[in-house]
Amino acid sequence: MERPSTKENPAFLEYVYQLNAGHELTEALKLSISAINELDLDQLNRVGFKTYEKGKWTIHKILQHLIDWERIWCFRAIIFAREEGTIPDAHDQEIMGKNSNADEIPIEQLVNELRVVRQSTILLFESFNSKILETSCRFFEYEMPLFAIGLTITAHQIHHFNIIKKRYLPLDI
Repeated sequence: MERPSTKENPAFLEYVYQLNAGHELTEALKLSISAINELDLDQLNRVGFKTYEKGKWTIHKILQHLIDWERIWCFRAIIFAREEGTIPDAHDQEIMGKNSNADEIPIEQLVNELRVVRQSTILLFESFNSKILETSCRFFEYEMPLFAIGLTITAHQIHHFNIIKKRYLPLDI
């Protein structure tokens, strides 16, 4: 699918497309499952609750954040795909992170949940035909095609996995 230009928030979408390295949605989703499966759970457990800077989330909270936002993005995709007519509200990730109990959940469980949620996301996007995938989705601040919601999910994972790799894994001492 051709990348549309959007005037409302081109930097956001360009970052999404950049992180997905030109992959189409189906391929990006498959690659994202592979990345989840390649996580070194022993290493993540050794890092544990360490953070690279005071006030930053633990890996547990990052994983919960990915799970929560994937569910939110999928809800939004359904709203647009079914032409329900509602413009989804904005949500505050800091409030959600603060109120999660992610640090009480084992890494293995969080990674498994992320994998299962991603598998569900893949099935959701596979159920959409090309007309639905091209649907214009108008949010509170920007507009983008529905297929870009799926690419946003994979880009979000890539973004946070990069942070884990660069800033958290060096804490495995």
